[in-house]
Amino acid sequence: MKKPVIILLSLIAVMLFSCRQKVKTDNPFFSDYDTLFEVPPFDRIKPSHYIPAYMKGFEEQKKEIKAIITNKAEPTFENTIKPLEYSGQLLTKVSRVFNALNSANTDDSLQAINREITPLFSKHRDDINLNDSLFRRVEYVYNHMDNYRLTEEEKKVLDDTYKNFVRNGAALSPEDKEKLRKINQELSLLSVKFGENLLAETNGFKLVIDKREDLTGLPEGVIAQAAAMAKSMNLDGKWVFTLQVPSMTPFLQYSDRRDLREKLFTAYFMKGDNDNQYDNKEIIAKIAKLRVEKANLLGYKTHAHFVLERNMAKTPEKVFEFLGQVWDAAIPVAKAEASAQQEIIDREGGKFKLQPWDWWYYTEKIKKEKFDLDDEVTRPYFKIDNVIEGMFYVANRLYGLEFSKRDDIPKYHPDVLTWEVTREGKHVGVLMIDNYPRPSKRGGAWCGAFRSQSRDEKGKMIYPIVTMVTNSTPPSGDKPSLLTTDEANTLFHEFGHALHQLLSNSTYPGVSGTSVPRDFVELPSQIMEHWVMEPDVLKVYAKHYQTGEIIPSDIVEKLDKAGKFNTGFATVEYLAASLLDMEYHTLAEPVDLNIREFEKNVLDKYGLIPEIKPRYRSTYFNHIWNSGYSAGYYSYIWCEILDADAFKAFKETGDIFNREIASKFEKEILSRGGTRDPLEMYLAFRGREPSIDALLENRGLK
Repeated sequence: MKKPVIILLSLIAVMLFSCRQKVKTDNPFFSDYDTLFEVPPFDRIKPSHYIPAYMKGFEEQKKEIKAIITNKAEPTFENTIKPLEYSGQLLTKVSRVFNALNSANTDDSLQAINREITPLFSKHRDDINLNDSLFRRVEYVYNHMDNYRLTEEEKKVLDDTYKNFVRNGAALSPEDKEKLRKINQELSLLSVKFGENLLAETNGFKLVIDKREDLTGLPEGVIAQAAAMAKSMNLDGKWVFTLQVPSMTPFLQYSDRRDLREKLFTAYFMKGDNDNQYDNKEIIAKIAKLRVEKANLLGYKTHAHFVLERNMAKTPEKVFEFLGQVWDAAIPVAKAEASAQQEIIDREGGKFKLQPWDWWYYTEKIKKEKFDLDDEVTRPYFKIDNVIEGMFYVANRLYGLEFSKRDDIPKYHPDVLTWEVTREGKHVGVLMIDNYPRPSKRGGAWCGAFRSQSRDEKGKMIYPIVTMVTNSTPPSGDKPSLLTTDEANTLFHEFGHALHQLLSNSTYPGVSGTSVPRDFVELPSQIMEHWVMEPDVLKVYAKHYQTGEIIPSDIVEKLDKAGKFNTGFATVEYLAASLLDMEYHTLAEPVDLNIREFEKNVLDKYGLIPEIKPRYRSTYFNHIWNSGYSAGYYSYIWCEILDADAFKAFKETGDIFNREIASKFEKEILSRGGTRDPLEMYLAFRGREPSIDALLENRGLK
């Protein structure tokens, strides 16, 4: 080889090495964040950083696991469970950022990364869970638990660790472990595809209106919002309504154009069921089948038996019994509500039978007639900034928390708002709130964390960085974001989850904050909803966005009277989805399902009235196919037994801000995370078990 060529190749090699080194040193995940409160430096994180960070994270955790396994000393909590609990910190670091952004601000590059990394993550997780040598050490510590001086939290961590290994296949034969690996990998990819399809279907439809007369019945605020939506899509002079709830629901409530209501609603309830490239029927049929196979392989009768073993409910039978009790109370109320609407249709000479796309419209009429109240009357008093201040006011009165708005904390999108949270001058954590819908954000509302509270190996406190994400009504024109009462409830709900994380006081990351059984995690969120419409809270935050006038007492009185209005519908549509979830996941054999047929048979079995659709139909039921709520969607109403009873503890004192009760709720529930059995936590707070009566009374079904 000629000398110039050798020199050129050498230079190229040096340049490539330098580039690799630069990628390594430039990757924000490979060093401590040098930002305020160590919030991820979103402006410096590029899509190209994720895969290298994931790969290095896999490599580091493998080394950490190997160090545990090759330790010659007798297995103990200190040399086995503790290092296992703290392993994979880089992997957790990158995953929390990636997963949060892929849900709240995704794009094609992030979705491609998700497809690539998901099977690798599944394999890595299985490599740990199915490692014989590691499991033997964990099992040894578990069997000799009484030999160690463990704290209550350490005992719970050990118990969880051992049982998680067993539940993830550690005790299976080599052949069955290989089967499990294949099932896990396929399930992970199917879940990703389901989510991508749902986002595409949600973004793929828009109702474009180009004639002013087709807007009849719609309030000016709703029309302005639709015009702003059209303008954002370069459709000036038109009005656009989408399948996002803040856009769709007002149209269904107020539009006099029944044909357009039907068009919009049909597009919503047919998401993922249009026999196109984004159809989800085959995907969920495969997921349901694989979940049965996995449950059977692990020794469980059904997927629901597998899931519920670790929940408060314990068995599918208990869940069905509970749902049946509430269903029996709610269905007559829903039928009466449907009859009342049909009476209006007949009175107006409608000559048609009430359909699901009519429900919001005629409910709104009855609400106006009965209570002289509608969302457009209340919206001006629910400016989103004020609602947030109301949440903070409640948290301050109950728990002494202070929230300082900060503009110097990194954020992943301009819509995100940031606060430092303190108590008695001491840092508690960071709260980020992301409120408005956009094509890059999945629907719904959720709470997460870029970092959960825990203590490091030396006992130093690690403070949480918590995120709240909603899809609330956005600002339009010269109007700020003005919320419906439901949207205000959603903000308070997610804030309850945020408080669960901010007030966590655990040592180990695996049991901190919201790391509790699925049918207990909604207690802290749902109890916060009780303060939203309390007169003493409304007078603090419910102020007219133009005049500053506090919401008039007559409107507060109407809100109180209307509080249990339409609860038959709300309960039945929710229960229908919960029962659908349970029926899918109590299949005892892997069968090839016809999804439309299965769904229809289930809803007919329980007698769902045709005027109501389930809150989530199978093909867009993100909770159970892509968000960890499989055989667990019942949890919201299960926890309502708890939250209704828990709020009574405040009401019984005559002071909804009773600091003694709040302190006890924080001590026994919010601060404990998953360090104790949930029923034991509730009993420590309330002194007794709750009954279903509190729930039925709360919903006006008793």
